[in-house]
Amino acid sequence: MGPLETLLLPFQFPFMVEALIIAALVAVPTALLSCFLVLKGWSLMGDAISHAVLPGVVLAYMAGLPLGLGAFAAGMVCALSVGFLKQNSRIKEDTVMGVVFAGLFGLGIVLYTAIETDVHLDHILFGNMLGVSAADLATSGTIAVVVAALVAAKWRDLMLFIFDPQQAGAIGLNVPLLHYGLLALISLTIVGALQAVGIVLVISLLIAPGAIAFLVTRRFGVMLLVALSVSVACSLAGVYLSFFIDSASAPTIVLLLSAAFVLAFLFTRRARVAPG
Repeated sequence: MGPLETLLLPFQFPFMVEALIIAALVAVPTALLSCFLVLKGWSLMGDAISHAVLPGVVLAYMAGLPLGLGAFAAGMVCALSVGFLKQNSRIKEDTVMGVVFAGLFGLGIVLYTAIETDVHLDHILFGNMLGVSAADLATSGTIAVVVAALVAAKWRDLMLFIFDPQQAGAIGLNVPLLHYGLLALISLTIVGALQAVGIVLVISLLIAPGAIAFLVTRRFGVMLLVALSVSVACSLAGVYLSFFIDSASAPTIVLLLSAAFVLAFLFTRRARVAPG
């Protein structure tokens, strides 16, 4: 087999093609939302929601409902619980998020061990990108289109809400709607990423692209484009590379994003200290 045939070998397998497709579909909404999460300081909120969807997944399975529906409902319960506890106690938001997501994640583990299911816990936690179905592709594709369309339509309003909520309210924007709408988009995006990367590794896709873009640019519009490009490139490269090194696709993507962050950090640091 020649070098070209070897390089094209992954594309000969349908499961690899499907993995590449869902990787790209998941990369788009997570990259766009990562910019808002990084600038808003909601990195822990993304982590909280991603872990908190586990009991919703298990309860949906027990009730015979779509797992994504249960995951979305659990994510919104987590977000609303954090908001309620923050407004009605002296505890800081990061502490509240830690308590809520740990409690819901623990509940999910207890529920999972109490039922008999053929759904492997590792696939829920870390994804099963090589085992996606047509329904998974349709779900992730629909969510990617919805999130991308809403961000494209409302990114200026969301940007003002992130940087100055008081000013956003003063000019007539519905701040509570923007707040909970952004949380709903995060929950929806996590639902789309469940099959591909699982509820543990999705936090990397929700944070790393925005963090990388934040390091290399100061313009928000450019930040969105950089985050999107980095996320899609690392996701496709991670799936492709995992075929040759015989590793799991999702962790390989996470490693590439981490490497990209380190390179961006070193590049920007060198640029700051360079003379002239």
